[in-house]
Amino acid sequence: MSTEIAATVKPVAIKSRKIILKTPQDDDRPVYISGNFNNWKTQDPHFLMHKLGKGQYEFSFPASKEFQGELVYKFTKGDWSEVEIDRYGNRTPNRTWDDEKESKIEKVAKWRKNWLPYRPSQLPKIHLISEEFEIPQLNKTRKIWALLPHDYDLSEETYPVLYLQDAQNLFNEEAEFGNWQIDKKLAVMSDYGIGKIIIIAVEHGESERLQEYNVGKTLLGKGNGKQYIRFLTDTLKPFVDKTFRTKPEREFTGVGGSSMGGLVSIFSGLIYPEVFGKLMVFSPSLWVIPKIKLGFLDFFDPMETRLYLYAGGDESETMVEHVKKFRKRLIKRESLQGKMKVRLSINEEGKHNEKYWSDEFPKAIEWLFYSDKED
Repeated sequence: MSTEIAATVKPVAIKSRKIILKTPQDDDRPVYISGNFNNWKTQDPHFLMHKLGKGQYEFSFPASKEFQGELVYKFTKGDWSEVEIDRYGNRTPNRTWDDEKESKIEKVAKWRKNWLPYRPSQLPKIHLISEEFEIPQLNKTRKIWALLPHDYDLSEETYPVLYLQDAQNLFNEEAEFGNWQIDKKLAVMSDYGIGKIIIIAVEHGESERLQEYNVGKTLLGKGNGKQYIRFLTDTLKPFVDKTFRTKPEREFTGVGGSSMGGLVSIFSGLIYPEVFGKLMVFSPSLWVIPKIKLGFLDFFDPMETRLYLYAGGDESETMVEHVKKFRKRLIKRESLQGKMKVRLSINEEGKHNEKYWSDEFPKAIEWLFYSDKED
């Protein structure tokens, strides 16, 4: 091509593209766009929509090559637990924009809030394993439940398993202090492909709860936590694996709880890494053992473990501090280098109660069992 002809060819102008959003169901939460242009990150300040008025928003993509191809996206109120849904409460498909128009009008009927509403047809099947399941290690009995995927009886699938403490507060609508609503959360999560899991819920020992969840000698005295953990690993898990269609391997097996239930779950995973590869620990009572010794870890063959660690800033003066220090000690421990993956979640407004643990439950499930992100 001659220089004379080349000089007449003008570069194609790259234009900005604008999305206009209308939503009849609006509130004070901001609206973000998540898509293939920001690795589907939620609450990305670069993709915060500008509010024009109640129920009306707009966003202009920068005039850049990266925003000229096909755009695939969804609208959220800041998190996947607060994503757009249709007028019936169902999930919506990803939106696409693949034409050359400079603006596009979109509509959102409703928004999720704290993963709700849910579809009753997706609720897990709640199965009472036993009113008096024997705990030979403690010479006691306990009520234990299994929450099975809603279509468990219609499939031949095998499932990962999560053992949770304090069953009284997980899905019981009559619970004195509220509950985690894990049945409702699992119903919604199943729509997003992250809810096919078996939950084994073990009720606590009422007045003996603190002693059962207290491992070793702490500020609460000498506890029976080690015997309780042996019950989970040596008695309950073999029964569950024999009774239900589970994936018994450690990488598909988790344990979790909150407060003292979180503390005993920490020790369950650290003492028996060959059994539990996933730990869901909410607001652990680390105060009972502020100088927790981790030397025993050097006697175990380290195995890759994922720990979801949550704390609320409005729980106590020391909760967040203790949790941060514990995380730091774990990831710096030489014997655990490269093996312990810790996701730390802090809600500065979080209180020490079921509502906040309920909020965190789906996020923990997703990261522990359905994500390959390290933190």
